[in-house]
Amino acid sequence: MGIAERRLRQKEEVRSLILDTAWQMVRQEGWHALSLRRISEAIEYSVPVIYDHFENKEAILRELSRRGFALLSKKLKQAKEKQEDPALQLLGIADAYWNFAFRNKEYYQLMFGLGMPCCDIDKCIPEKAEFRNLVMEPIGSMIKAARKKNVDACLKYHTFWSVLHGLVSIKMLGSASALETLNKLVLADAVSGFIKNLEN
Repeated sequence: MGIAERRLRQKEEVRSLILDTAWQMVRQEGWHALSLRRISEAIEYSVPVIYDHFENKEAILRELSRRGFALLSKKLKQAKEKQEDPALQLLGIADAYWNFAFRNKEYYQLMFGLGMPCCDIDKCIPEKAEFRNLVMEPIGSMIKAARKKNVDACLKYHTFWSVLHGLVSIKMLGSASALETLNKLVLADAVSGFIKNLEN
C-alpha cells in the first residue's frame, strides 16, 4: 500500500471515528450533549482535526441524518417487498415506519427535527427522496387501479406522511397519558381510512 492510499484510509478511519463517537454520545446523553470540543476530547484528537473532516457540527448532524434515512429506507423497502398488493404495501410501510421511529428515536428526532433545530431536509439530505419514492409507488398504483384521474399523487403522499409523522410525533413528544393511550391501533385505523379513500 502506497503513502497516498494509507493516508486516505487513515482519513476515512478518523472520519468514521468522529461519526461513531458523536452517535455514541447522542445515544448516551442526548442531542444537547453533542459538541465538537467533546468529540475531540473523546477521540483524543484536536478540534482542527475534526474540521479537516466536517465543516461544523451541522455537517456531522447531516451525515448522521443521512445514515438515518438510509436505515429507514431499508426497513420500508423490506416491508414493501413482502407484499404485492399496493394497499398491503402501504400498511406494511406504515408499520415499518412506526417501528423505526421508536426503535431509533435519536435518528428520528434528528431526521425530522423533533425538539431540535433542523435544516430543510429535502435540500440538505437528498437521501429522503428514496423514502418518498417507496411511498409514492403504491399510492400511484392504487390511484391508477381506481381510475381516479383527478387525484394528485403528490398530495396523497404528503397526507400519508403527515398521518405517520403526526402520530409518531404525538406519541414521542406527548405527555405520559398520551403515551399510554396512543398506540399502533390509532395508526392502523388512520392508514386503513387513507387506503379506503384511495380505493373508492
